[in-house]
Amino acid sequence: MLSHTQALDFLTQKVSNKNIIKHMLATEALMGGVYDALLVKGIKDLGGTKEEWQIAGLLHDGDYIESVPMERQGIEITNWLRKEGFEVPENVAYAMSSHNWEATKTAPKSLMDWTIYCGDSLTGLIVACALVMPTKKLADVSVESVLKKFKNKSFASGTRRQSIALCQDKIGFSLIEFIQISLSSMQEIHEDLGL
Repeated sequence: MLSHTQALDFLTQKVSNKNIIKHMLATEALMGGVYDALLVKGIKDLGGTKEEWQIAGLLHDGDYIESVPMERQGIEITNWLRKEGFEVPENVAYAMSSHNWEATKTAPKSLMDWTIYCGDSLTGLIVACALVMPTKKLADVSVESVLKKFKNKSFASGTRRQSIALCQDKIGFSLIEFIQISLSSMQEIHEDLGL
């Protein structure tokens, strides 16, 4: 499987929008944070290694470009990587495809799939919360402020709130827990995110 550095190098060649790359870094952090939190809860079968969870998060929008139709976004990235000779495990390929399952028709099944699906929009909401702070820093964002903005449907109106809210049923974390894990994970990489 390709490393974080190899994945990031690949993405910078394919994706010109730096904000999409930052979004994928945020999703990578979220995936790692949720993986660790599930282990703490005593969940043993996570459907992959922590590295696989993280690389799925890092690469999931690597084909989010104009030339790729919506129904192929989350799928083409695997094809591109494999053509370049990189190993992409099936569970990672499936998770990336399922993050966009309404279009790809690849329904999430595993904890990894559901985490990337629920977390994809949450990272964007957390970034939006940081950007409205006077400091524009993640350090100044609290779980309470994210929850308040989550309830305000006019804030970051493109956020798929229903997808995020599935965290309780599909991953086993309450919305507050899911926000806490995700926010903490993103705060740890605030420099990479420019926040």
